[in-house]
Amino acid sequence: MKFIHVLLFLLTLSVAESASAQEIRARVTLNSSQIQNASIDYLDDLIPLIEGYINNHNWTEHTFEENERIGMNIQIALLSENNNTFEANLVITVERPIYNTLQLTPLILLNDGAWRFTYNRNQSITHDAFQFNDIASMFDYYVYLVLGLDFDTFSELGGTPFYRQAQNVLEIAQSSGAYGWTTGSGTRRNRHFLVNGLLSSSHEPFRKALYRYHRHGLDIFTRAPERARENIFGALELIQESRRQTTDDYVFELFFGTKSREITSVFIDAEAAQRLDAYILLTNLDSGRISEYDRLQ
Repeated sequence: MKFIHVLLFLLTLSVAESASAQEIRARVTLNSSQIQNASIDYLDDLIPLIEGYINNHNWTEHTFEENERIGMNIQIALLSENNNTFEANLVITVERPIYNTLQLTPLILLNDGAWRFTYNRNQSITHDAFQFNDIASMFDYYVYLVLGLDFDTFSELGGTPFYRQAQNVLEIAQSSGAYGWTTGSGTRRNRHFLVNGLLSSSHEPFRKALYRYHRHGLDIFTRAPERARENIFGALELIQESRRQTTDDYVFELFFGTKSREITSVFIDAEAAQRLDAYILLTNLDSGRISEYDRLQ
């Protein structure tokens, strides 16, 4: 009887741990080699602080199994420092599991070079949806953006609520006048144009393409490669439709910057006619990476 009680306890604990698994599995690295200041040794504390903030917070009402958690690698490069206020470059790489396999697919690779934050020894990070914080708000924005992209791959336009939350973070940050959050940064490749682009009607075909590419392409590739290729080709045609509706190419550049090698690998073993069709479409959509797509010829 005692053994049964122990077994039931362990089973209950296992289920509870599974049900409480958070959505993100973030890994943070920090490079401070450009900062010549011996008094900022406490910056090592920032890595576990950010990882804990992202990994231990429930960002959605959905339950994620451990193997469903979104891999998020965050590289922080500090560029300058003045009285514990830092200028930094942020590189974020996100991976999504491919179902029915042990493989991962890159979901997005982006570079944000306009982050300014203040960090002092023993400082904490607190989630507050109604207040701007130069550290918390940065990761709130990108976590919600990543969740939006991930949910878009599992249901058509499923990421909208999370893009809306990222947009709310953006608007609160803009109202504070914080650096890097406004439209007047000299480039359209910034946080404002990224999330507002994803929420615009002109990008709906692109977002539908994310679903078709991943759920009806990569996720069925091992059991039905020909049908998967057809669906991925259809997704690329949707992206072409989306590009015709807008002059803003930031979202498309991020997609092909992340996916070009993977797309080539998808079609490299296709029939010659399909390979040629893919080559023609890809070189029209993403002319900057023709050397990559030349492998399809």
